[in-house]
Amino acid sequence: MQNERDTGKSKENKELSPAKKQLSVLIVRLGAMGDILHALPAIAALRTAHPDWFLGWAIEPQWRDLLCAGDCAQRGPHMPVVDAIHVVSAKQWAHAPVSITTLRDIRRVRRELRVARYDICIDLQGAVRSAVIGRWAGASRLIGEDQPRERAARWLFSERVETHGVHVIEQAIEVANAVAGDSLPAILPCLPTDARAETWADGLNQPFVLISPGAGWGAKCWPTERYGAVASRFHQAGYKILVNTGPGELSIAREIVSLSGDTATAMRLTIAELIAVTRRASLVIAGDTGPLHLASALDKPVVGIFGPTDPARNGPFWGSFKVLRHPESRRDHARHAAPEAGLLTITPEAVLDAAMELLKEAK
Repeated sequence: MQNERDTGKSKENKELSPAKKQLSVLIVRLGAMGDILHALPAIAALRTAHPDWFLGWAIEPQWRDLLCAGDCAQRGPHMPVVDAIHVVSAKQWAHAPVSITTLRDIRRVRRELRVARYDICIDLQGAVRSAVIGRWAGASRLIGEDQPRERAARWLFSERVETHGVHVIEQAIEVANAVAGDSLPAILPCLPTDARAETWADGLNQPFVLISPGAGWGAKCWPTERYGAVASRFHQAGYKILVNTGPGELSIAREIVSLSGDTATAMRLTIAELIAVTRRASLVIAGDTGPLHLASALDKPVVGIFGPTDPARNGPFWGSFKVLRHPESRRDHARHAAPEAGLLTITPEAVLDAAMELLKEAK
């Protein structure tokens, strides 16, 4: 099932030049899924504390369905999260930096951001690329962390915030506090509801466990044969097993299905469908990857399988969860292809024990 996509100017931006409200704020967090979900609680807090502010978000096109924008049908105390979405195809630009298409699209984004007349830009990505895009907006204040992911980005900020929180969600809140002059709490964000995806997901047989085996690089990936063993055991316990298949992960999902004795089902899902399916899952099992953070943001029970990334900084934040990580695993973002050594010490039995404890607690 695919959502319709517009190929012209962003339809979300119905009010790119808003009547001046108390303050207009641009958020730059282009991707990826987990990083956007980590930024959302801070922006939801801003929306709740200052509902009259105009909030815009610059984001890569593949992730915009994570945001509820101005015409979002779902309403709540901090919905819609943003008033405007600015689609920024930065990764596509990098593949063809001097093409006519790229140059035209860059001009479109710059013009769009200028027309919106933002007072403040918050860079929650901490990269040179995101800081440059923030500069395009022409806001009088460009705010980022004092120690951004790419150190050179800090010299593009007009204001730098020294953060002390351990988790990236806490750090984003500290940056939001600097903008608002408040002491804001992290707020569990509401995520969009797509009517077609929700209707489709209603047809899934329940209960089911959702497995998401992919990750940004190989060192974070738990072996497929272990996921297969977990899936087989859950099938014996009466649960249906769904395997989420992200871009480029079809072979991994098929291998897990085969190793489970064909008791699992691989599913290629849009963002809207993944949100709908995750809402209905009894439990989610994954490594440090976007679907795990989505499950946490939806307040679902989560078993996290961690290796080279630190769950204290990047792990589940909301709801009930259990994180498995070897004590000798060290934080390493070198993007090695082979699974990290500590990750390989985590057994299917350990994952099953953690999962069953969470399921028992949820009853």
